[in-house]
Amino acid sequence: MALRYLTIDFNSFFASVEQQERPELRGKPVAIVPVLAETTGAIAISLEAKKLGLTRNVSVAEARRICPELQVVEARPETYINYHRRLIEVIETCIHISKVQSIDEVTCELTARFAPRNEAEALAKRIKTTITREVGPLLRSSIGIAPSWLLAKVASDMQKPDGLVILDEADIPGKLLQLAPGDITGIGPNIQQRLSEHGITTMAQLYTATKDEFRSIWKSVRGEQMWRLLHGEDLPFFEQQEGKTLGHGHVLPPARRNHEAALAVLHRLLQKAAMRLRHSGSCAGGLTVSIDYRDDTSWKAELRLTETQDTILLTQALNQLWKKRPAADRKRAPFRIGVHLVHLLDLRLHTPDLFEQNTEEVRGRLFNAMDHLNKVLGKNTVYLGGAHGATDDAPMRIAFTRIPEPEIEEIDRSFEGRLKKPAKKSLPEPEAW
Repeated sequence: MALRYLTIDFNSFFASVEQQERPELRGKPVAIVPVLAETTGAIAISLEAKKLGLTRNVSVAEARRICPELQVVEARPETYINYHRRLIEVIETCIHISKVQSIDEVTCELTARFAPRNEAEALAKRIKTTITREVGPLLRSSIGIAPSWLLAKVASDMQKPDGLVILDEADIPGKLLQLAPGDITGIGPNIQQRLSEHGITTMAQLYTATKDEFRSIWKSVRGEQMWRLLHGEDLPFFEQQEGKTLGHGHVLPPARRNHEAALAVLHRLLQKAAMRLRHSGSCAGGLTVSIDYRDDTSWKAELRLTETQDTILLTQALNQLWKKRPAADRKRAPFRIGVHLVHLLDLRLHTPDLFEQNTEEVRGRLFNAMDHLNKVLGKNTVYLGGAHGATDDAPMRIAFTRIPEPEIEEIDRSFEGRLKKPAKKSLPEPEAW
C-alpha cells in the first residue's frame, strides 16, 4: 500500500491563536468562551489546560474550581478565520491542499514525488517548520500520513500535541490495535452500539470483520467504503450532507432572557441566515424556530413555505410561528434560541410564483443591494426593523464542520486583511496593529 494522504490537525487551534497573538497567555491554561459568563461552556482549551484535566464544554465556574489560574478569553471568530486562511496559504507553498476538513484540519494528496516514506516524512517536517517561521511557533500541529484519507486522519490523532505518525503497509493493523473503534472517524455512538450488538468491541475485532459485516452494520454501501478505507484502499472523500438546513442558534445572555429580546435576536439570526441563503444560491421551503427554557423544557415549530429567498416573507413566517407558542411557555424565561431555514432548493430549480413573479424580482434586487451594502460598509449598515435592538447580539460562531465567511456573516470590516499580508514572516502582535 502506497502512502497517498497527509492530514494536518492543528492542536487546540483557537487557544493557540490567542496565545500566538497575546504573549501574556503563553504557557498558561486558557479557555476560549463564546461570552464572558461563569455559566457558559468552553468552546476550546489550551494544551496547558488539557494537561490539568479540563475538557471542551466544561463550564467556566467548574473550570475555575479545577484550575484557579485559568485565563478565560472571549472568542474572536474573525481572527481564527484569518489565521486559517493564512495557514492555508503557507501549506500551499509546500503541497496542494486537497480538502479543507474544518477550520483546524486539512488533508493533502501525496504526489508520486512524496509517496516514498522518507520523502513524506521530510515533507511533514517542512510543513511544520514553514508554519513556525511564517505564521508563528504557537501554531503547533499533529500530522498523519497513510494510504487512505481515513487512516491519515486516524494517524493525525494518535500523537498529540505536535505529533507525526506514519502508517504504511508494515504498520497496519499493528499500530491501530491500541485504539478503540470509536477513535475512527465515522464511528459515532450509534455505530458503536451496532458494532457491540455484532460482538465487535475492540479494534482487532473491527479490523478482522468482513466487508459484508460492515455493510450489515452500517446498513448501506457506506459500510463497505469504511471497510475499504480502513484497510488502506484509496477512495474519494465522503461528501458532507450539506444543504438540508441553514441557520443559527444563540444562548441569550442573562439580560436578554425575556421574550421581547428573544424575538429581536431571532430576527437578527434570521436575517443572517437569509443573507447566507442568497449567497449560497438556494431557496428555503420552510422555517423552524426553537426555544430552550431555563427549566429544561423546550418548544419547536416549523412552517412550510413556497421556496423563497425573500427576507420579508421569512420574517412574516417567523412572526407567525412566534404567535403559536403555547401560553404556558410565554411565562418561562428563554435561554437558548434558534432559527433554521429548511427544505432547501437550488435557486436554478426554483419556479417563481406566477402571481408574485414581479414582486419576487423587485424584492430580490432590494435584498441583493442590502447584502452588498453590508459587505462593503460593514455589519448592520442596513437591516430590517425586527432586529432593532439586537444587532450586537448573536455574533459569528465557528462550527467545526463549517467555516464562516466574514464577508457574508456581517463581520466588522476593520478586521479584514490584518493577517493576509503580514509585514513580517511571523504574524504581528496586537500592539503592532
